[in-house]
Amino acid sequence: MPEPVYRKTIRHFETRHDAHELTFSCLHRRPLLTSEDLCVILSRSIDRAATHHSFALHAFVFMPEHVHLLVRPLAPDSAISKLLLAIKRTSSLEAKRTLEQRNDPLLPTLRLRGAYRFWQRGPGYDRNIRSTDTLVASIRYIHMNPVRRGICDHPSQYRWSSWRQHQFPHETPDPTLPRITHRR
Repeated sequence: MPEPVYRKTIRHFETRHDAHELTFSCLHRRPLLTSEDLCVILSRSIDRAATHHSFALHAFVFMPEHVHLLVRPLAPDSAISKLLLAIKRTSSLEAKRTLEQRNDPLLPTLRLRGAYRFWQRGPGYDRNIRSTDTLVASIRYIHMNPVRRGICDHPSQYRWSSWRQHQFPHETPDPTLPRITHRR
């Protein structure tokens, strides 16, 4: 008899004014977010999903094998599950199309039980943020992630982060990155 497949379930407590620190991973935590084109696809998916599902984006970082987002719902019917589905589905389909176009040898390795998968199934990690102090600490945690991992020495050296948008709000942001809509 085959062993049962463990599926992580998570309850979202969607209090109207709470921000959410979200973390979700690439399939099998593989470093799939190492190419610029796949990161740009993810950036566009985040922008579209946040706009369509009425979420403000406070902070983000794309690590090679996972993503951290700090978002806040802007409408009473904004749902984390819908936001994540829109981000993951759109970016996954566009990534598959990009990998097919360039005949990337990575593509066949992203099959799981016959289906293409870019993202790990499930909602990932979700933490409600209720205070300004916790929000600021969460933004700092997100921006320091590449430093803690040894990818860079300072957050300013890591492109796939909202650090620069926070530190230099009057600069024109990198158009390939998601747009921060709320700083604090």
